Amino acid sequence: MKRNQPIFVILALASAYALTACAGAPDGGVASRSSSTPALATHSALDAPGQSPVPAQPALPLMVVSKSPNCGCCQLWVEHMEHAGFTIQVVNTDNVNAIKERVGIPYGKGSCHTAEVDGYFVEGHVPADDIKRLLTERPEGKGLVLPGMPAGSPGMELPDGRVQPYVVELVARDGATSAFAHHAD
Repeated sequence: MKRNQPIFVILALASAYALTACAGAPDGGVASRSSSTPALATHSALDAPGQSPVPAQPALPLMVVSKSPNCGCCQLWVEHMEHAGFTIQVVNTDNVNAIKERVGIPYGKGSCHTAEVDGYFVEGHVPADDIKRLLTERPEGKGLVLPGMPAGSPGMELPDGRVQPYVVELVARDGATSAFAHHAD
């Protein structure tokens, strides 16, 4: 048994990590959170001598995030969105599948949380910059999906900074998907 003990320890640690990746302290019901980052950029009239004025950035729309109350990685993604300037309303639910069905997440493209923002859905650990691009460009479609939980995506960061390559997809009105953004290629 001593000969297999290192393998057993590694497997036990990996299993514990996998089981706790989406576990956190439960919150009940709906929680509103405001970003600690102001929605409007504040700059002086001139950021540096000789430069023209920098326009303030428009406020980002409210994002409603539906997630399991016990999902720790979902909460980390919410914090990523807040840091990017979004105001978030969290809806904790034990039935995220009903939300996914209502908004039209294609089969096989799901993840652990679903957000709704300005007429689009955002499924999974999509980076804030991709969502901001979606809201700026306003392509025809239902929203963005990042299936699964790729290591290194927002909320799934690894201690060593590695990022598993992943593709964020745009979901068309008919449910077809196409690449929207490539990460860590």
